[in-house]
Amino acid sequence: QVQLVESGGGLVQPGGSRRLSCRASGEIFDYYTIAWFRQAPGKEREGVSYIRIRAGNSGYAGSLKGRFTISRDHAKNTVYLQMNNLKPEDTAVYYCAASLFLDDDADALRESEYDDWGQGTQVTVSS
Repeated sequence: QVQLVESGGGLVQPGGSRRLSCRASGEIFDYYTIAWFRQAPGKEREGVSYIRIRAGNSGYAGSLKGRFTISRDHAKNTVYLQMNNLKPEDTAVYYCAASLFLDDDADALRESEYDDWGQGTQVTVSS
């Protein structure tokens, strides 16, 4: 089991940028896949992006590719989500999640693949 703590949320104007952080505890960080999900008010939680920590390969929800970038820092056990050109519809609680047993990247944005979750961080895009 790994503990995850998100940070970096807040209020940002449309067109602005924000970087979220997900810090993981534990000594086997390199073996995990870390993903970002988000849940907007009144909507189901959706996958945003993922990264395999050791290999570095990553993916995005199709609508977000080009505006969001995921990265990781091995030394800090941290995964980042850089969000640019933010829109009001990006307003949501953003969660990071960890999976030790993800087999297929095609499943990487499915909630059911992840066992450990952070508490979430609120991002509000508004003028």
